[in-house]
This record gives sequence, structure tokens and C-alpha cells, in this order.
Amino acid sequence: MGKRLFWTALVGLASGSGLLVLTAQAAPPDPLPGERLDWQPWGEQAPADALCRGRYVMPDYRIQAAPAPEQVRSESDDAHYGEDGETILGGEVVLRRGESQLESPRVRVNAERDRAFASGPVTLRDRGLLLRGDAAELSLVDDQAQVDVAHYVLHDQHLRGGAQRLDRLEDGRYQMTEASFTTCDPGDNLWQLVGNDVVLDEESGFGTARHARLEVADVPVFYWPWVRFPIDDRRQSGFLWPTLGISSNSLDYAQPYYFNLAPNYDATLTPRWITDRGLLLGGEFRYLFESDEGQIEGAYLADDQGGSARDPENPSRRFEGEDRWYIDYQHQGRFSPQLRYQLRYGGASDGRYFEDFGGDFGEQETENMPRLAQLAYRGSLWQLEARAQGFQKLEDPLRDRDKPFYRLPSLTANATWRQESGLYQQWRSNATYFWRDVDETIVPLRESATGGRVHLSPALGWRGDTSWGFFEPRVEMLHTAYEVDYGDRQTDRDTSLTRTVPVTSVDAGLIFERELDVRGSGYRQTLEPRLNYAYVPARDQSDFPDFDTNERAFSWNQLWSPHRFSGADRVGDLNRLSYGVSTRFLTDDSGRERFSLGVGQATYFDDRTIDMNGDPDTLPPESNFERRYNAVRDRSPVVTRLDWQVTDRWSAGYELLYDEQRRLTERNSVDLRYRDPRGHVLNLGYRWELEGFDPSLDEEDRLDYNREEYDVSGAYRVSPRLDVIGRFTYDHTNSRSLEQLAGVQWNDCCYGLQLVWREWVDDNDTARIDDDFTDRGIFLRFVFKGLGGVGRDADSYFEEAIPGYRATQF
Repeated sequence: MGKRLFWTALVGLASGSGLLVLTAQAAPPDPLPGERLDWQPWGEQAPADALCRGRYVMPDYRIQAAPAPEQVRSESDDAHYGEDGETILGGEVVLRRGESQLESPRVRVNAERDRAFASGPVTLRDRGLLLRGDAAELSLVDDQAQVDVAHYVLHDQHLRGGAQRLDRLEDGRYQMTEASFTTCDPGDNLWQLVGNDVVLDEESGFGTARHARLEVADVPVFYWPWVRFPIDDRRQSGFLWPTLGISSNSLDYAQPYYFNLAPNYDATLTPRWITDRGLLLGGEFRYLFESDEGQIEGAYLADDQGGSARDPENPSRRFEGEDRWYIDYQHQGRFSPQLRYQLRYGGASDGRYFEDFGGDFGEQETENMPRLAQLAYRGSLWQLEARAQGFQKLEDPLRDRDKPFYRLPSLTANATWRQESGLYQQWRSNATYFWRDVDETIVPLRESATGGRVHLSPALGWRGDTSWGFFEPRVEMLHTAYEVDYGDRQTDRDTSLTRTVPVTSVDAGLIFERELDVRGSGYRQTLEPRLNYAYVPARDQSDFPDFDTNERAFSWNQLWSPHRFSGADRVGDLNRLSYGVSTRFLTDDSGRERFSLGVGQATYFDDRTIDMNGDPDTLPPESNFERRYNAVRDRSPVVTRLDWQVTDRWSAGYELLYDEQRRLTERNSVDLRYRDPRGHVLNLGYRWELEGFDPSLDEEDRLDYNREEYDVSGAYRVSPRLDVIGRFTYDHTNSRSLEQLAGVQWNDCCYGLQLVWREWVDDNDTARIDDDFTDRGIFLRFVFKGLGGVGRDADSYFEEAIPGYRATQF
């Protein structure tokens, strides 16, 4: 489990003069300059990733330790005995006992030789600790010490502060009066914690303070009657910093509490008060064992108050008066290296839960809640899997035809045998029972069935590979059998169905190579022509259900595949010859591919009559021009694909699907990418897609216009501390921006900050633009290093929005 910083507090807010009166008693001494705190600025020797402007370095001890740890050694300019038998050392006095060293101009050691009293400027050192003060008293038989007007440094924790009085207790803790605490560099008091009674415990890794105040730039901003805070990276139980959201109509305050239950499991409880909704109680529990791990999270709101919308028909008030909740459980583990299992259950009270209560930066959508129980075996020959699977689709309202099918269960067995001659055999098999809770009378007929499906796909092939090419004939037999039930739906369709379809293909290619010199650099260039023939006869599938199948959009990979559909409910007819040529440039020394270009096309010898309706005797109607054209065209679009690693930092990609018969671009994309090892990132993208190009999309997701978009995103690491981030996505077809984002991330030695402005289009879960609306927000996160932070973490969103960017962790 990752390390996390937490604080614990009995929270009390105060403002104005009230705060000053409450904490006026705590007045720590003014800080010392860095050179008196073992501070060494980096100067020109700073590491490339340094966040701090220097480091604390403990100098060597001035005298050697005695052979026995309990013995004391000393050096001084003069020494004499007092009237009561005490020893008085003067001048430049140094005492050392074990790892402790005292430096002072005057030290008095009592007659019993068990205590020393130092005056004048005092320096007390221990391993990783520096104390300076006006006077000190210390034990010569244990580690106790008291320092007046003290300044302290914990070198390894990069922590410093001051106190009117500091006591090092016998158990190793430090107790301070009127003290301060900060992780900022000397000379930088951006923030400090000030308290009347402060205790630091290095052994447990945390500190506590009473009547504490947080000062930012010497201005009090927060008060705690009692606060507990970490002084290293160990996890601690306690309150995390709250999250606060304010709008014109409501206040949203969440106060998490973290339970560090054990090294391998923990929990977080988060009460969240939303003034126009009520009290939402959320929580998370995580655990980690040698062969298993998992987590469960969820939230519950009793009697939703409905939000602040005045219109009773507003969607946000749809569940007014009802209980709202969600739960998400994940677990995975293994019984052996070959046998693994996975469990997942997610559910929400309704399809609007995450729209109303969100949770992620910028209101990222949660579209479904998965449910899964899976057992998988991966052996050297057989791959076996048993699963029960489904998910709750989060839409409101959710139409019956949009409800997903459950697989209860799904059993898979696959294996491959290979012989040295190149001959191979494959066995693919699956048996699944599909079910969903719908009114069968109101969904499309082919989607109204539930029942079992057995799908077998044995294959026999031979592949010959040489340095100059390959040749692979292959025959695959797809056999599918159904036992289905249409419930209350009246239909004359058969309920016992079978289908057997042979899939024949021949794939062949040649590889020509030559050595090439380009501007003094040696390359190996290849020229690789390729032919692929596939034949799949048409079979009547008009009575077959539709459980998990979609028609695939055309692409470079589809040129060489005989399968026009995903899933097993449809087998598309095909009589096609694909041909293409590609070339690659490989560096001689490493074999790394620097450039590849491929151009290909397919010729169809027959129309493709099988679509989602499954009827081999009909074609799509002429009123649906694009679908009919794709079914009867005799040539595919010309596919061009390019990948170019221009330099070690610049790369480019290009894809074009062009119909030379209509002189029409069906799809086009251009990407230019820059990756700098220092953290700079730039992405330039252009997308064009013909209306209806992708037949796999659901009806509500199909665009009713030609899509043309521009996308620019980037991040510039000005320094190890400062990242500048931005993104702009523009819908040229509809003359509107889809997303605008601008932000900065500052990661200093003692604090971190994320400030982001974002404006985006919410598509309301449809492809139509008439119901789209624009949303916007400003997001702030502030982290006090060693104390905690305020605001929601946006790192993961940045990395999704800006490909290639990796945020610096606070």
C-alpha cells in the first residue's frame, strides 16, 4: 500500500481577532538564518529533480566518542572546581556522550557528575538532530535535556522550528512550549504550525499540538484546540484535510477520517454534508495479503432533499425523498501461479447517482458499475475460464433496450498445438447463458431473446516463416448452437438454432531488405508486399438473437481479418482479396523501428448481404445510402498508415481511409507528439470521420454529422517545481470548443499547489448536439508538505487529458 500523509485534529474554526486572542500565548522565537541551522544551499550542484533549495547537513563530531557509550569526553580552554565540588568549564567547551554532543562557552557539571548546565549560545547535537538555544540543562546518564529559547532541525525529515522551551524526554520524545513547526526551507515561512504545547515523537512518526494555529505567510488561517500531524511518511490514523465546495445555492463539505488499522489494511470514513441534499456518509476499506488484495467503497444518503433546483421537473429532483447509495467491491487473488480469480460487484441506487454527487475531478462520468466473478487457469497448453458477468448501466431513464445482458455463466476452453513442420491446430470454445430483465415486448425482436449459446471454433492451419517471407493457409469452422426463450413475446422464430460456417483464408507476404545510408546514418529498409484472401459463405441468421455482437468499422487490421463482426452472434459473409505493401526503416545498431508506411486495399467479389438483421437475401434499403453502399461496393477504401519516430523526442502518426471511387475521405487522423525527458509534452491531433463511419456504435451514440476535430494538449515543466498544463479541443463541424483547460502545478519543498480552470461540453449521454450544455469550473488543491492538503487530487485526470504527461507526486 502506498504511503500517505494524514493529520488528526479536534477542529475549531476561528477568524479575525478571535483567533489572535485564542493563540496569543503561543509566540515562538524568531527563526535563525540558514547558516546556523546546518543549511547548505545547492548552488550550481543542485540535482536535476531537486525541489528544495538546499539540504540540512550535519557536520562531523568535534571530538571522538569514548570507548563506552555511557562515558563522557570533554574539551575546553580552561577548567576549575567550584566551592561545592562542581566542575566549571570555560572558553570553547565541547562535551560528548555517545551520539550526543554539547557546545557552549561555559558549562557547569554538578558534583555527582550526572548533569551539565550550559549558558551562552548553546549547540546540542545528536544523530540527525540540531538544537540551538540560550541555555541548556542535560543529563549525562541518559538522553534527557532542556533548552531555553530553542531552535531545532530534524535533518532527515527536512523539518525545523523554534520553541521558548524544549525538553527532550527520557523516552526520546521532544516536548516544546510556544513552538513552531514547518518543512519549508530556512528563510521561507510560507506556512508554519504554531502551538502552545507541541510534542514530536520520532519513533511513532507523528507530532501533536494544543491550541495550534496554521499560519500562511505569517497570517493565521486555521485554529485547532488539538492537532496531530505526521513528521515522516508513515501512515497515521486521523482526520484528513476536508474538501469544501461552494456554489450559489449550496455548501458541500466532506471531512474524511483515516484509520491505519494494520500495515496491510486500512479504512477511510467520510461524512459529507451537502446543504441542499443532506448528510452523505461514505467510506473505503482496503486490504493486502500475500496472494489476495481488494477494497470496498461506497456511500449512503438517507432521504435526498432533492437539490436546489426550483423546478420540480428538474432531473436533479427526480429522486427527492428517496435513499441514494452506491457500493463498489473489488477483490483479486490466486490459488497458484496458474489459477487466479477475481471478484467485482458494483451497484448504485439509480442512474443519476454520480451525476448528482460526482466525486472525480471535473465531474468525470461513471457509465456503469461492473459485476464479475471469474476463475481463470493459464497452463502451458490449455487456457480455461469460468465467469459470471454483468454490469449496471448508469443512465436515467434507462430504456429496456439499453439494459446489458448478464452472462450467467460463461465457460471458455482454448488450446493451441504446434508442430515443428509449421502445422498447428487451435481449439476455441465457449458456452454462455445470456439473461436480462426486460419487457420482451418493447425491445427489438432480435434483442428480446434470452438463453444459452454454445460457440465452437476449431481451426487448422500451416505457417511457413522464412527470412524472406511467410505463407499461412488456414481453415476455421464456426459452429454455434442456441436454445433461446422469447418470454411473452409472440414470434414464430425458432428457439433451437444452429449455424455452421467455414472460414477460409490464405495470408502470404514477402520481405525484401537492403542496407541504406541516410545522411550518414545506417538503416535497414524493408519492402513487404502482402496478399490475403478470405472466403466466408453467407448463412441465414435472421432468426438468431443479438447478445454481444457489433459490426466492426473498417481499418488497417480489418484488411487482413476475415471477421466482419465482433462477438459470435453474426458471421459476416465475405469473398475478398486484400493487397498491400509496407516499408520499414530499422536502425542497424539496435533494430529499432524509426519509420513505417503501409498502403492497402481490398477487392470484393460479392456483395456483403449479412448485416445485424442476418438476412442473406436482402441488402440495406437504398434510403440508408452509406450502409447500402458499404454492402455493395466492389472495393474498400484505400488505407494508408504511417508511424514515424522523427527523433528521440518527436514522433508522428497518420491514417487515411480514402474512397477513390467517390473521391471522398472516410476517415483521416494526424498526430504529432513530443516527449522530452525533462517532462515537456506536446500533442497535436486532427480527426475527420464521415457520418455513420462506425457501425458498431449504438443508435444514440451515432453522430448525425461529419466529425472534424482539432486537439491540442501539452505540459511544460518550467522547473522541477513548476508545470504548466493546457488542452484545447475544437469541434470544427459545429464551430464550438469541446474542452478548454489551463492550469499550473507547483511542487515546492514545503507545499504543493494545483490550480486549474476547465470548461467542457457535457453531451447528456447522446450524440445529438441540441441537448448539449457547457459546464465550467475552477479547481484548487493546496498541500502543506508534512501536514496535509485541501482540495481534490487532479493528477489522474491530467494524465488522461494530456497523453504522455506524468504529474510530479506531492
